[in-house]
Amino acid sequence: MAPPSYDDTNDRQYRRRREQLVETLRSRGIYDERVLAAIGAVPRHAFVDPALRDRAYADEALPIGLNQTISQPFTVAYQTSLLEVTPNDRILEVGTGSGYQAAVLCELEARVFSIERHEDLLARTRGLLDDLGYDVRTRHGDGTKGWPSFAPYDGIVVTAAAPEAPDPLLRQLREPSELGDCSHGRLVIPIGGSGGQTMTRITRTGTGPHDYEREEFHSFRFVPLVSGDDDES
Repeated sequence: MAPPSYDDTNDRQYRRRREQLVETLRSRGIYDERVLAAIGAVPRHAFVDPALRDRAYADEALPIGLNQTISQPFTVAYQTSLLEVTPNDRILEVGTGSGYQAAVLCELEARVFSIERHEDLLARTRGLLDDLGYDVRTRHGDGTKGWPSFAPYDGIVVTAAAPEAPDPLLRQLREPSELGDCSHGRLVIPIGGSGGQTMTRITRTGTGPHDYEREEFHSFRFVPLVSGDDDES
C-alpha cells in the first residue's frame, strides 16, 4: 500500500525525477515492471539528508550519517528483482539501513521483517517508516543469525557482503511446498571479499542440508556484513 504523502508540495516536485529514475533503471536492464513501479512510488527524498535531496533521484548511493549510506537505486532494484517477490511473501531484510529497500518491498505488498545492528540508525529509520505509513517489523540485532521467530521466509535479502551465505539464513528459507506450487525460499546476497562481490541467489530446493541451488549474477561492491549484539524478540 502506498504511504500517505510525505510532503505533498515537495512530492509533486520530485515525481518527475522518480519517473526519470525509473527510465534510467529500465535502460540499465531492470525489466521487472512491478519492481520499477515500486521504485517509482517510494519517495526516496524522504530517506536522505535534506541537504542532499536534490540528488535523491540520481542513481547513486548517498551518505545518511552514522557512517552509513542509502543504497544506489540500481542495486536495490537489482536485488529486489532477483527476489521475485509476490504479494504476501514473507521477506527478511538483513541491514535495515535507511529503510529505502524495506519501503520498496512494502510497495510490492510483501510482509517485511528487517534487522539492523546499528541501534541509533534503527530508531531513526523505524520512525521514518512509521511516518510514511510503511508496515515493517524491525529489530536491533545480528543479521547473520536471521530472525528465527518469524521464519520461514519466502525471501531474504542481505544488504552487505559476506564470504559465504550464513547457515542460519539458509535454514530460515521456506522449504518447497508439498502441494507442488513450485514456491521456494530465495536468499539474495553479495558474496565475496573486500575486492568485490558477486550477487548470488540461493534457492532452497528441498529439506536436506544440501538442497540448495546457487546462481551467480553481476559483480558489485558492498560493505562487509558484520555480526553484533542480538536483541531477538
